[in-house]
Amino acid sequence: MKIAVTSTGADLDAQVDPRFGRAQYFLIVDTDNLEFQAIENAAAQAFGGAGVQAAQAVASAGAEAVVTGNVGPNAHQTLSAADLKVYVGASGTVREAVEAFKRGELQAAGQPSVGPHFGAGPGGA
Repeated sequence: MKIAVTSTGADLDAQVDPRFGRAQYFLIVDTDNLEFQAIENAAAQAFGGAGVQAAQAVASAGAEAVVTGNVGPNAHQTLSAADLKVYVGASGTVREAVEAFKRGELQAAGQPSVGPHFGAGPGGA
């Protein structure tokens, strides 16, 4: 299975980014063999709509699920519309988050885990 993990860096030993829409990277990881592709999140610096843009990028990359710290309402709606399951509460390294996912330790998010503009920084976006 291919999952998208939000990341602060471009490898499996980078920390999970707790933000979905403004994560620095998405690592598309094959849970069977840990092969991965790092995708820089072009939406991270967007003025608005980062969650929707990020969700579209992850869906286009072929991910079947998303593993992150938190997900806002617009991103959650877009991911759900693309039939991607969302798992929140991930922390540590990407490698650790993938292992937690494989062990069934992450919480499936049936709804957003944070409000709009979470992680946008001062002024919100």
